[in-house]
Amino acid sequence: MSNIRLRFAPSPTGYLHVGGARTALFNWLLSRKEKGTFILRIEDTDVARSTQESVDAILQGMAWLGLGWDEGPFYQSERFPVYKEFVEKLVAEGKAYRCYCTPEELEAKRELAMKEGRKPKYDGTCRNGVEEPGDKPHVIRFKAPHEGVTVFDDLIKGRIAFNNDELDDLIIQRSDGTPTYNFVVVIDDATMGITTVIRGDDHINNTPRQILLYEALGYPVPRFAHVPMILGADKTRLSKRHGATSVMAYRDMGFLPEAMVNYLVRLGWSHGDQEIFSREELIEKFSIEAVGKSAGVFNPDKLLWLNHHYIKESAPERLAELLVPFMKERGIDPESGPGLSLVVKTLQERSRTLVEMADGAIFYYRGDFAYDEQAAAKYLVPDAAPLLTALAEKLEALADFSQAGIESLFKEFIAEKGIKLGQVGPAVRVSLCGGTASPGIYEVIEALGKEEALRRLRRAVAFIG
Repeated sequence: MSNIRLRFAPSPTGYLHVGGARTALFNWLLSRKEKGTFILRIEDTDVARSTQESVDAILQGMAWLGLGWDEGPFYQSERFPVYKEFVEKLVAEGKAYRCYCTPEELEAKRELAMKEGRKPKYDGTCRNGVEEPGDKPHVIRFKAPHEGVTVFDDLIKGRIAFNNDELDDLIIQRSDGTPTYNFVVVIDDATMGITTVIRGDDHINNTPRQILLYEALGYPVPRFAHVPMILGADKTRLSKRHGATSVMAYRDMGFLPEAMVNYLVRLGWSHGDQEIFSREELIEKFSIEAVGKSAGVFNPDKLLWLNHHYIKESAPERLAELLVPFMKERGIDPESGPGLSLVVKTLQERSRTLVEMADGAIFYYRGDFAYDEQAAAKYLVPDAAPLLTALAEKLEALADFSQAGIESLFKEFIAEKGIKLGQVGPAVRVSLCGGTASPGIYEVIEALGKEEALRRLRRAVAFIG
């Protein structure tokens, strides 16, 4: 075990976004590679916007992706006494102060600074202490140094420096007594022993303020790695207008978790030209330093390609289990027809998602389907009836009702009749499936089973009349 400690700290104000999932994945992979500790923390201090439904969605998303955590989930809303203690510590040490400026006064100061071409930051009116009644509304601000430079070596972006005179005296406790985001993040990361912080690069501007807080509190400063954002095809930040952005929406669209994991890790990280990785390979080969500096572009077609690969490679039994809810959504009881694993086997090569697979499987369970009009007009014709009848008789007598046995029977049948497969195959396909697009005939007959295949062939003969 190493002493590296990483965390994923989402806000429960919505679903688990693909960007958040990628950040969680990078943290998880590094913790597993270094045999360290991965912590889950729910940043729910925004009481008005945080919901239990969102917490559940985040936990479900993490579980679906297989990103198990070693400690947590910890909830910030349960740690308010801890934050209060640290606020009081900073005030007692003269490193934070009470600010009595009203919102109206602050707005006036901001407008004046803008007018005079100055940076609109707090002017420090209360920085050196003011006499005010104790019950007068006030916030508590951190007394940030106004000289020098705050520098850190980002594991992805390299050295980043901020002049301290550009930084504000950060509010660490609001007038209602609640702590602010930048403060609680530092307290949590410090007290939980976080050694490495991997997060989105929209947090870069928070980093110098947080470093100054670590130093004021006497805690070691963690290493930082700021991951570039994910963009849509139009190079703007990924949002709902680009399609689904929720991890669980992709599950519901029939994607496999391993495809999503493989896709997300490759959005910004690479290992040579390799595209497809097992989970074990990702853990072995991942390094945060190999994450690129530029934004990744979300490509739904690439995700579909990966999903198709994993569907083809998966065990039919596992896919059958995953397919059950999709079949039930379509009003089909998978117990009412052929074995679902056998059906899955016939559809794996053709299906890019479980939704496509479920749609493709419907005909196996609905024997009363209507024939596609064009296909029936072309193939279910009077000349086909005797061939279908004779074929049904042969199939009825077949002892080896495996795919290989069925294929041998067809070869014998067309040789005996002096015809080509194309003269009977399409009529058989329409009889069995209702149309011309389906898995291979031999696979379909085997999956349907003898009794159902014969029933469908004879139904087609009756339809021809």
